[in-house]
Amino acid sequence: MNVDLIFKIAAIGIIVAVLNQLLIRSGREEQALMTTLAGLIVVLMIIVQQISILFKTIKTVFGL
Repeated sequence: MNVDLIFKIAAIGIIVAVLNQLLIRSGREEQALMTTLAGLIVVLMIIVQQISILFKTIKTVFGL
């Protein structure tokens, strides 16, 4: 398992949570929602990239 990947995703989650709270407390709920969505998109892009690498590895191993 790639621990760096877990730390990267956790760091993004922490940053998004902090920004979200700061924006909500300053009355910027829409920006908080956009920040949360942007964080989710970044994490999903990372996960999709890792799945792509996994599939390429599987194709190589099985000669597909």
